[in-house]
Amino acid sequence: MEGTTSVLCTERMGQVMKASERQYWKVKRGMDILLSLALIVVCSPVMLLIALLIVLDDPHTGPVFKQTRFGLRGKPFTMYKFRTMIADAESRLEELREQNEMDGPVFKIRDDPRITRVGRVLRKLSLDELPQFFNVLKGDLSMIGPRPPLPCEAAEYTEYQKLRLYVKPGLSCSWQVRKGRNDVEFEEWVEDDINYILNASLWLDIKLFLQTPIAMLRGGGC
Repeated sequence: MEGTTSVLCTERMGQVMKASERQYWKVKRGMDILLSLALIVVCSPVMLLIALLIVLDDPHTGPVFKQTRFGLRGKPFTMYKFRTMIADAESRLEELREQNEMDGPVFKIRDDPRITRVGRVLRKLSLDELPQFFNVLKGDLSMIGPRPPLPCEAAEYTEYQKLRLYVKPGLSCSWQVRKGRNDVEFEEWVEDDINYILNASLWLDIKLFLQTPIAMLRGGGC
């Protein structure tokens, strides 16, 4: 049984590596540039308002949070988000690890005491992700693709889970638009991403892109 599983994993890895070399991944870059530029222009008043609210709620640090994530082929880049936590949030992570509600290498708890009042609303509606339009414009992210992991998360990946890194990560993905996404086990999340890589197309990207604002209005973030 173990040998059969190993063979199936090897075959799957070969399929993903072949799919990641398709010309489609280069063609979609043009769509990313057009969409990110348009959304930055359209959403700029909202982003300015959010930045002001964050500073008024907690003036101890700036409104934009920068964090190192892993991108295409595991290359690190700086990802932008609106700040939703107190200034020393990362230094307090270890004291909260036992309360983690996600399986696998991902950390998340619904009632995280580090989240600010404004931050809780931003997370619920996924508005904290808006600055990532600039990451898309820079080429760090695509509009659609597997979400980029933290280095500490990627360090715990199995060889199979590392297949998520064979394509450029995205601002939104199949997992992002699922109902009850925070209740999805990590292995299922990985399978969603791998299935996306194997079946990726401009039509699928458009479909997931249109589903994203619906998921945001549903308030599935935390």
